[in-house]
Amino acid sequence: MKAEVLGKFKELFGAQGDIRCYFAPGRVNLIGEHTDYNGGHVFPCALTIGTYAVARKREDRVLRFYSMNFEQLGVITSSLDDLVPDKAADWTNYPKGVMWAFEQRGLKLDAGLDILLFGNIPNGSGLSSSASVEVVTGVILRDMFGFEELTNIDLALIGQKSENEFNGVNCGIMDQFAIAMGKKDYAIFLDTSDLSYTYAPIKLENARIVIASSNKKRGLGDSKYNERRAECEKALEELQTVTDIRSLGELDEKTFEKVKDAIRDDVRRKRAKHAVYENQRTIRAVDALKANDIRKFGELMNASHVSLRDDYEVTGKELDTLVEAAWEVPGVIGSRMTGAGFGGCTVSIVENDSVDRFIEEVGRKYKDTIGYAADFYVIDVGEGAGVL
Repeated sequence: MKAEVLGKFKELFGAQGDIRCYFAPGRVNLIGEHTDYNGGHVFPCALTIGTYAVARKREDRVLRFYSMNFEQLGVITSSLDDLVPDKAADWTNYPKGVMWAFEQRGLKLDAGLDILLFGNIPNGSGLSSSASVEVVTGVILRDMFGFEELTNIDLALIGQKSENEFNGVNCGIMDQFAIAMGKKDYAIFLDTSDLSYTYAPIKLENARIVIASSNKKRGLGDSKYNERRAECEKALEELQTVTDIRSLGELDEKTFEKVKDAIRDDVRRKRAKHAVYENQRTIRAVDALKANDIRKFGELMNASHVSLRDDYEVTGKELDTLVEAAWEVPGVIGSRMTGAGFGGCTVSIVENDSVDRFIEEVGRKYKDTIGYAADFYVIDVGEGAGVL
């Protein structure tokens, strides 16, 4: 793939100069959904699919972008003097947002760039193609402009800032963190309240991780994602009248049940319940994995989906159809939606002998119910972002 993107870059932009290649993975979250902006725990891992980038500095302030995924858009030209969000800029708002966030930190970019991208993450799938683009842009800028003092955690925070403040999606830190800090064959147990983390090995001796893409596209900025976040923030404010917590992630189930009546609205109470219970599920799930109790891990995945469906209401017909069909297949250890919801993907742990049957049966039931096909990916856990 490196040779392919390099060849396309040279064909478009010329072969002269210092041309460099980069990669940032996609991510899947095994459990811990909609907890990252609530001060809770998440458990994502990096994938072996992601975003490939080729870049070269220019001698002026011009920015030229090209995506092999959107070839019909051609080369999109901009400038370092025009780092403002613009609908007409299409996908280039993501790399431009990162450049803007660098400059907000006082990290001045003194030259324009030619950048080519190719992603093999399904677009709009919920595997974090946007965060992958943000982090790979951060790696490019750090490498090309000599900002060696920036850690990968810094790049994750810069990517989050760009998505929040430039692109208007009030996301938490999980996606960018998992992509920047991924480690082969490990998931990251991350406490989003203070960014403390440990790596936990993903040892699935007789099983694989299977991602099912619903192929229902969704745009986070247009979805109810920001609305859910606002509901949780309001619920937290109400709970703070009777507790001294700084985030919903500080509560366990028992304490929440004692104080939940401070939340004056039934819907907000359900949203907060999900955030609290999901955080505790995630802690227990990682303990189960460390104890090699994969069955318990699967049960907690299933419970996570039920909570996302009933209390957080972010699943929808497509994701529910995929998960409910998965639960009926013998050899499925656990299955749940992953990502923000409203479309996107599910993640399942499936015994090796059942993978083919899983894809066939879930695929058939999905197409019969929804009317179009789902796509399936049997995935491996990969490394985080870096220079190729």
